Amino acid sequence: MAKILLQMRLIIPILIGTAIYAFGLHYFVIPNQLMEGGVTGIAVLLNYAADFPLSISTLVLNIPLFFLGWKTLGRSQMMYTLIGIVSLSGFLALMEHLIDSKLLVPFKSTNDYMLAALYAGVTLGTGLGIVFRFGGTTGGVDIVARIVARSRGISMGQIILTLDALIIGISLLYISIEKVLYTLVTVFIASKLIDFIQDGAYAAKAFSIITEYGEAISKKITIELDRGVTLIPAKGAFSGQQKEVVYCVVQRQEIRRLKTIVRNIDPRAFIVINEVHDVLGEGFKEE
Repeated sequence: MAKILLQMRLIIPILIGTAIYAFGLHYFVIPNQLMEGGVTGIAVLLNYAADFPLSISTLVLNIPLFFLGWKTLGRSQMMYTLIGIVSLSGFLALMEHLIDSKLLVPFKSTNDYMLAALYAGVTLGTGLGIVFRFGGTTGGVDIVARIVARSRGISMGQIILTLDALIIGISLLYISIEKVLYTLVTVFIASKLIDFIQDGAYAAKAFSIITEYGEAISKKITIELDRGVTLIPAKGAFSGQQKEVVYCVVQRQEIRRLKTIVRNIDPRAFIVINEVHDVLGEGFKEE
C-alpha cells in the first residue's frame, strides 16, 4: 500500500505537468504558429505542413524511441517516461476535442506575438518542469540524449540543444523567421522555468566560514538562528595554523544576521557564500 501511495505521489504530478504542457501547445503555440523543440516540435511541423493532429503524431513518433530506450536504458528509467508519453498524447487529444467543440478558444494574437511567446514559455516550462521534477519525461529527444550521452560521453544538454536547433531551423520552411525569433523567446523562458521548478521555489544560501573561533560562532548561530551547523577541521596551507570551517545553510532573510554574528566574533573570518537551489531537511522542507 505504501509503495502504491509513493508511486501515485509521482504519477499525479506528471499527469498535471503533461496537462499544462498540452494546454500551452494548443492554447498559445499552435494558434500563433510558434514552434517547439524535440519530437513535439516535429509533431508541430507536421501539423503546420499536413494538418496532422498533435495527439496522434506525438504518440507515433515516440513509440519507436520508447522501445529503443526500454532496450538500452532499462525498465526502471522508462516506466515514468511511458506515463509521460501516454498522458501527453491523451491531454493533447482532450484539448483538440475541446477546441473542436468550441469549449476552448485558443489565444491568437493579431499583431504582437510577444504576449503569446511569453505565456507559451510560461505554460510549457511549468508543465515540463513539473514532469522532470517528479522523474518523468515526455519522451522524444530526452531518450535519444540519454542513449547518446551514455554511449558517446556527450552531455545531454549539448545533444538536446543541437537537436532542438536543427528542428527549429527546419521550421523556417513553414513559418517566418519572425515567428522563429519569437519561438526562441518561448524556449528561453521555458528553460528558465524548468530549472526554477526543478531546483526549488526559492534559493537558500550556504555559508562556509573559515575561522579560528568555530565553536563560538557555531554556538551563536545555533542559539540565535536555530540553524544546524557543521564544523570541519582545516589547516592554513601558508600559515600552518589549525582552523575550522563552519558550514551552515540559511534562508535569505537570515543572511545579514549570520554575517553580523560572524563579524562580531571574528572580524578576520573568511566567508564564502554559495547559492543553494533546493534544501531538504529539518528547518527547510521534507520530501
